Amino acid sequence: MEYRKLGRSGLYVSEIAYGNWVTHGEQIDQDAATECVRTALDLGITTFDTADVYAATRAESALGVALQGERRESVEIFTKAYFPNGKGKNDRGLSRKHLMESINGSLRRLRTEYVDVYQAHRYDYETPLEETMHALADIVRAGKAHYIGVSEWTVEEIRAGVALATELGIQLVSNQPQYNLLWRVIEPEIVPLSEQLGLGQIVWSPLAQGVLTGKYRPGSTAPDASRFRSDDGSLKSDHRYLQPAVLQRVQELRPLAEAAGLSMAAFSVAWVLQNPNVSAAIVGASRPEQLRDNVRAAGVTLDSEVMAEAERIISDVAERDPSKVESFLTRP
Repeated sequence: MEYRKLGRSGLYVSEIAYGNWVTHGEQIDQDAATECVRTALDLGITTFDTADVYAATRAESALGVALQGERRESVEIFTKAYFPNGKGKNDRGLSRKHLMESINGSLRRLRTEYVDVYQAHRYDYETPLEETMHALADIVRAGKAHYIGVSEWTVEEIRAGVALATELGIQLVSNQPQYNLLWRVIEPEIVPLSEQLGLGQIVWSPLAQGVLTGKYRPGSTAPDASRFRSDDGSLKSDHRYLQPAVLQRVQELRPLAEAAGLSMAAFSVAWVLQNPNVSAAIVGASRPEQLRDNVRAAGVTLDSEVMAEAERIISDVAERDPSKVESFLTRP
């Protein structure tokens, strides 16, 4: 395992992070979750990402149980708030009320006194940014979080958030966007701004929801129990990643992965890690062997010819439009 600084902060994170979205509390039980977390630790993963909304808070609880007995100072725990975690009008967003209640709930479930990075899961267009940043500053000053981060904010939102954080004397150190060979929307604007302001990317979906593993082949049925399998066994076709042209290009990456001595999954994670602004790639796993494979991407340097060939193959099916940053899609 290799470790990288999170932006310009002094915090090191493992370049492969373990995230428990759609696994803990949904796909796998506590015993399996604990086995995956212990495997991650054995492989050198020290950074764990979750959120209060994952599995309706059960994912945080599962991670808290799985990390029991581990030296707290030896791991980095990230969680998030924004999405609804209850039925009340105040059970969502980035208001002071919701953030204060959310951090306390997360700490209880995670069985810890603090998180290393507390993240705004989306931008809240219904709450003044000043209110949000003052609440986050108070959370940091209370010792409940060391740093703050954001997820899927636009360049304007990140710039304003960093300015307020600096004014309040706290460190906004990270952004958590979707990023992979097929989804490149952070490259034109988010990455240059983050490099300028000292933020690191903690990216999710480096495998494009499993498509970059190569398991979905054009014209074939979907693998059993896979995310994009229809009831009749056919491959769902309503997702942009599942279009025949995209699936064909993904298959053309296979010789590059094999030449690098990597699985398609590990190759795709390694590709993400070639971006110097990426501090870590979040991988999910429901079985330990998936983690063992993904971790093979750690420390890999893909040479310029391989990167250029991957770009040639994927170029015309990759999404690069910065207006597709997910924050735009949630704006009223």
